[in-house]
Amino acid sequence: MSKKITIIGAGSVGSTIAYTLSQQDIASEIVLIDINKQKVEGEVMDIEQGTCFRNPIKITAGEYVDAADSDIVIITSGIARKPGQTRIELTQTNVNILKSITPEIVKYAPNALYIIVSNPVDVMTYVFTKISGLSENQVIGSGTILDTARLRYGLSEHYSIAQKNIHAYVFGEHGDTSFIPWSIANVCGVPADEYVELVKNIDKDVKKVDKEAMITYVRKSGGQVIANKGATFYAVSASVCALCGILAASDESMATVSSMMHGEYGIEDVCVSTLTLVGPKGIQGKVPVRLTEEEIAKLKASADALKEVIARIEL
Repeated sequence: MSKKITIIGAGSVGSTIAYTLSQQDIASEIVLIDINKQKVEGEVMDIEQGTCFRNPIKITAGEYVDAADSDIVIITSGIARKPGQTRIELTQTNVNILKSITPEIVKYAPNALYIIVSNPVDVMTYVFTKISGLSENQVIGSGTILDTARLRYGLSEHYSIAQKNIHAYVFGEHGDTSFIPWSIANVCGVPADEYVELVKNIDKDVKKVDKEAMITYVRKSGGQVIANKGATFYAVSASVCALCGILAASDESMATVSSMMHGEYGIEDVCVSTLTLVGPKGIQGKVPVRLTEEEIAKLKASADALKEVIARIEL
């Protein structure tokens, strides 16, 4: 299962991903690349000095050439989101950074699977797909994996049940137009809307979920973390490392990653998150689960919002 993984960007997110991977058995080699050579060398030194407690792993502060033969490349580079700033406001600056990175990394790692983490992630995934020249199956945006993790945590707290028993997802943009398709959400195989009534039979007092409050929690909790501590990086790193585990596994899994739409739900030429089959060969395809008309309308609205942003940027 061990893979060579290159991470572009040694900021809070990139370095935390590197650290998290160093404590797991997904990677046998990690290359961390950043324009700030002193910082990346410090991050690597700090991480590698704690690796005596695991199987041997090679960690390098490298250049693009060191990414050769990478199985997975994770792109986190970009200007950090500031308190009160939306992800969309970051767009053109981070697109320009991505445009400078792309030809360099693709030259040395043309066969890798690419995970795009830089925000706004759906726009960045779209741009990378368009300019990289790679097959679309190689390009995977982290999308709403983090949003889905936040949702499952929130529902776990509400229902007082382990997160592994909750199967609910966030679709659309990783941002303000995301939504929860409640029609496919379930707890222990029971539709979420029915679960509350069923557990009354075992004297479990659980109230119905306030759906508006829950999607607000999902959308706004990242901003709250940023307001409190200046950045988010633990949860997103855990989410990205989980995705690396999927890409390194022998079997395919479902994940709410961002990738190009080709007519699913009537949506074309934009990257948004829906349930997607992902595995060692990358994106295998969107899985068109049955949604209500209202949910499809929300997904289209999210896609349209992203298209408006894409129309304003220079590719």
